[in-house]
Amino acid sequence: MPTDLPDYLTDEQRAIITAGNEHVVITAVAGSGKTSTLAWRIRYLLEQGQNPSRILVLMFNRSARVDFERKLANVTQGTSLALPEVRTFHSMGLRLYRRFIREGYLPAFSEAILTEQEINFQVWLLLRRLVPEELQEEVRRSKKEYVETASGFIDRVKTTLSPADVVFEELGYEPKHRYLVDLFHSFEQWRKAESRISFADMLYEPVMAIHQNPPLQTLVANKMDLILVDEYQDTNEIQHLLLGYVAGDRARVTVVGDPDQTIYEFRGARPEFILNRFSAEYDRPLEQTLSYSFRYGHRVALLANHLISNNQGRRDVLCHAHDTTPETGISLYEHESDPTTVLSILDSLSPQARNETAILFRVWSQSVAIELQLLARQIPYRIDKGKGALFSREAEAVTALLQVTTGNLANTPESDRLTLARALLTFPHVGLKAPELAQLAGFLARFDAHWGDRLQAMDFDALTPMAGKKLKRLGEVLQQLQDFSGPVAELIRRYAEHTELYEGLRSLAMTHEAASERVDTVKGLQGYLAGLGMSGSEALAHLRSLRQEAHQHTARGGVLMSTIHRTKGLEWPTVILPGLQEKYLPYSPRQSDDVIALLESERRLLYVAITRTRHQLHLITRVSGPRPAVDTGQVPSRFIRELRFELSDQLGSQLHTLASTAPKPASLELAVAPSPVSERYAKRAGVVITLTGSAETDSEAGNAGEHGMVWSHGRLNHAVFGHGKVIREEESSFEVSFDTGQTLNFSKQTAHLYFKPVSGQY
Repeated sequence: MPTDLPDYLTDEQRAIITAGNEHVVITAVAGSGKTSTLAWRIRYLLEQGQNPSRILVLMFNRSARVDFERKLANVTQGTSLALPEVRTFHSMGLRLYRRFIREGYLPAFSEAILTEQEINFQVWLLLRRLVPEELQEEVRRSKKEYVETASGFIDRVKTTLSPADVVFEELGYEPKHRYLVDLFHSFEQWRKAESRISFADMLYEPVMAIHQNPPLQTLVANKMDLILVDEYQDTNEIQHLLLGYVAGDRARVTVVGDPDQTIYEFRGARPEFILNRFSAEYDRPLEQTLSYSFRYGHRVALLANHLISNNQGRRDVLCHAHDTTPETGISLYEHESDPTTVLSILDSLSPQARNETAILFRVWSQSVAIELQLLARQIPYRIDKGKGALFSREAEAVTALLQVTTGNLANTPESDRLTLARALLTFPHVGLKAPELAQLAGFLARFDAHWGDRLQAMDFDALTPMAGKKLKRLGEVLQQLQDFSGPVAELIRRYAEHTELYEGLRSLAMTHEAASERVDTVKGLQGYLAGLGMSGSEALAHLRSLRQEAHQHTARGGVLMSTIHRTKGLEWPTVILPGLQEKYLPYSPRQSDDVIALLESERRLLYVAITRTRHQLHLITRVSGPRPAVDTGQVPSRFIRELRFELSDQLGSQLHTLASTAPKPASLELAVAPSPVSERYAKRAGVVITLTGSAETDSEAGNAGEHGMVWSHGRLNHAVFGHGKVIREEESSFEVSFDTGQTLNFSKQTAHLYFKPVSGQY
């Protein structure tokens, strides 16, 4: 019985739907209608006589499974076709787990699957037992962060066959957090003794059993004729192995995904599974493409293509806006203040349009100053549960500092003063053991003024030298700031400088990213308050008012604030991307990072963010122009140059106009020189690019040194040492391997004085 395919399907979609019986890897760009295409593929196969009981469809999570089942039902509506099973990886793993119990390969487990609350409680008990004494108070203060990180580490180990100590090294934790390895093993001992399993164990345990018991491979393999897997770019090692075991030699496997959207590396996902491993292990599969997007217009497609084409580890596929896709506007703002620009954009939108707008961040600390401005202006917004600038530990500590230094302790109950004392004694941590810190906090809480004097009167010789030094310093700075009448931003600056606050916050953070988050949250609060010019007392009252206002936002609509990682698969009419600057996008590397791999990962993250929009995209970067990169975080992101904004805007606009022009001209004129990407894109649209007389050079492809970022080029020319290649980048320096054989390290601050990019690299 032939399948009557709808006219709206593209040639690419038709080729996938009607493909033969072979392994297939499909690269599907953002917004390409891949789910509907897969549904039509299944209908086609069923009408060709394929047995539905021998078809398995695997989706990434439950919501994706429900969405696919709905689309499959719509596509097959009006037919009498029996439909195949649609499962998630975890539900398939659980089914195998139960079978292995019956076969005697795995022990039985309680049907009550471990809840997140149960896991977190057990992790908390283990943290209290295993964390070194010097971290105990920080763990108590930062319970949520430590529990989430430890639980995440357990799950991360279970995405791979690697031992826990290997995973610990790969994730780059500081040596002082090595207790995580013991915590993993202790958690597993407890879990097995209780005969319990977690969500992660549904895959981990059966795959480990198959891996360790070859007879099981025969037991699970070759039961299916066809397996289709969606979102394969998010696959981790355990999922990839399980697919191989189930497919065996019989099943033809089709995987669908977009390597350019692999952004869940912290969960074990790696683009290599869809780029290389699948093709290597499934006998040279047919490669197919869904390259037309029905979500965004030509301008956004060109931005995305220009950006991601700088990645080497990818499949060379251009995303192309379909002719039926409405025009999408793009705007680029160069400004020193993200909040000011965001407010200006929101002011131009109606209340309904704000409800359909998303502000996306690389990290949560970027949202602090923007959220405070929204609160102050009483602009409704939505934010993920548990997030919010005024409910962070840093905001609570700053508030405690203001209460102590502005003479507000007298009006504060002793129980609340105890909380304030604990906040200050860990902001930064003064180096006392937990019992000693609790005793000192209780001592300070008995007094309603002059805490600096109380600290200075202590017998520092009775303490360890480090703790004594830190407490003495804290006492001195509280004395100096007592009744401080200057601007509150200056008060915070002095406190941070004299207590070595930022160094202290970094030293106790579990990861490089967590350290930056904490420091940037304080700086975000300070920057916001600096713009108000308030005294400490005024700022304290203002923050209390904003906190009360924030409590009322839980039931409101308004603009959404979220991180890019939380938004993949979603879309909005309007998207605002602040913070496109060095430090955030790309994120500042650690000394141990593979810089090339990090940059490719960060490009993928920005690619995902850009392609979330349908109608309007707003990009906010820093002011460009020649200047020394004293603070490399305050210069435009190197990705801004790679986006080729002016070229993408001009070409995208003209292509949109051509879509409604008849007859379509064979060429179009640009005032900006084209790039290879733009020429390929235009050729596919059926036109060639010609230049106006003034378009001799492309300013956007020019010398990156004007931004003080010569290190972002692969090849450089040094005034003394000659040509070389950038082989490593750190937060404030970079390393160059010269053609002469020398390898030298250089400061980013002065790089523009000695280096020039070698032309032709981009």
